[in-house]
Amino acid sequence: MSHNKKIAFIGTGVMGTSIVKHLLNADYEVTVYTRTKEKAQSLIEMGAKWSETPAQASEDKDIIFTMVGFPQDVEEVYCGEYGIFKTAKEGSIVVDLTTSEPTLAKKLYSIAKDKGISSLDAPVSGGDIGAQNGTLSIMVGGDQIAFEQLVPVFETFGANIVYQGEAGNGQHTKMCNQLLIASNMIGVCESIAYAMKAGLDLEKVMKSISTGAAGSWSLSNLGPKMIGGNLEPGFYIKHFIKDMKIAIDEAERMKLDLPGVKLSKEIYNTLLERGYGDNGTQALIKYYVD
Repeated sequence: MSHNKKIAFIGTGVMGTSIVKHLLNADYEVTVYTRTKEKAQSLIEMGAKWSETPAQASEDKDIIFTMVGFPQDVEEVYCGEYGIFKTAKEGSIVVDLTTSEPTLAKKLYSIAKDKGISSLDAPVSGGDIGAQNGTLSIMVGGDQIAFEQLVPVFETFGANIVYQGEAGNGQHTKMCNQLLIASNMIGVCESIAYAMKAGLDLEKVMKSISTGAAGSWSLSNLGPKMIGGNLEPGFYIKHFIKDMKIAIDEAERMKLDLPGVKLSKEIYNTLLERGYGDNGTQALIKYYVD
């Protein structure tokens, strides 16, 4: 069956592309915009429509998703000269899937409200694998009524969809997620680096440590990539550094000191300087063993 809700999707990067595929497979009519049209080619071939600007894509749509890189990109696609707020109709719902600043989520919410538009901040977790499999965790802030209207749409690409409360709370929850990953990645790398230096059989070590109390998503999914030398991005280092910066800034605003994430950001910055910004977060292993 085809759905009567028309969707715009702004930003078809690694994860956005997979999400749009799920929407198209669920028979939604989707119009896409991304900075480089070539990146959207596979989606256009699947039946997505193409627009030249975020404003054009958003015209007459019921739901407008955004998934871009940095907070300044979010602000640009919503509030810029060719931004979503130029054309989004009253009664529509805008949903930002980007991991961005809680303060910006609140700002977009109030601009949208003045225009009779609902705004949700709905960052996701689960990486490229979760996006491909349609099993993302989606953490949502904004009005509960708008959230409930979108649950069937979220279910096409997410498996763990939780309403977190007011605008900004989706982003705050994502920060809790990123803080855990930040320290955990150091642990995973130090464990693997130690096993390498000790001359152990890495496959056997993984078998022993990944299912017990030390187990984690990062160890099970990124550990084998580290061992195999696969640095392809499921999630870019440059974006992870951005997330850690947001977490540190927000924590400082709340008068909370977080030494773990500060250390992680420092190590990742070293890798950024060494040219690993476009690699996956698992390239952190390069800090320990080269």
